[in-house]
Amino acid sequence: GGGGWGLSCIMIAATEGASKIVAVDVSGAALAKALEAGATHIIDASVGGDSCTRDRVIELTNGGADLTLDAAGFPSTCENAVWCVRRGGRMVQVGLPIGGKNPVIPMGIVAGREIDISGSHGMAASDMPEVLRLVEKGILDPKRLVEKEVGLEEGARAIMAMDKGSPLGITMITEFDQTSHL
Repeated sequence: GGGGWGLSCIMIAATEGASKIVAVDVSGAALAKALEAGATHIIDASVGGDSCTRDRVIELTNGGADLTLDAAGFPSTCENAVWCVRRGGRMVQVGLPIGGKNPVIPMGIVAGREIDISGSHGMAASDMPEVLRLVEKGILDPKRLVEKEVGLEEGARAIMAMDKGSPLGITMITEFDQTSHL
């Protein structure tokens, strides 16, 4: 996905030297942002349905990706991330579930291809010094991911809206009104 998590993953993958970074989204604006963040290929998932999206990823990655990340959290994005992993590869669920419907994980594919599935929500505090070093050196520029700066009340509404979909980039709360009451 082309939201904050997805773009962060793309930016870090590019920094770490990944040779193919395939971004998948239904939004043209999100896909453009993914290219800016370092994606080498983009796929518009609104064209052709899930099987078409899977086929394109598998084609671009010569039989399946070493690593897939679902940063969107929709059932279909989670399912597609599993289907697109190569034998012996890894799928990481980064995005929190959205929409109240659980994904259908094809466990026969997981076992048959010996796919590792793990979850992640954030990063370990022990990783922070390395990330900050990359920011300090100008290798990572998290400001490029900030799409909108808002106040505390609008930020609260943006968080609630994330249960229905992911905003483009990162929405950052930068204004704090001391008289505001949520």
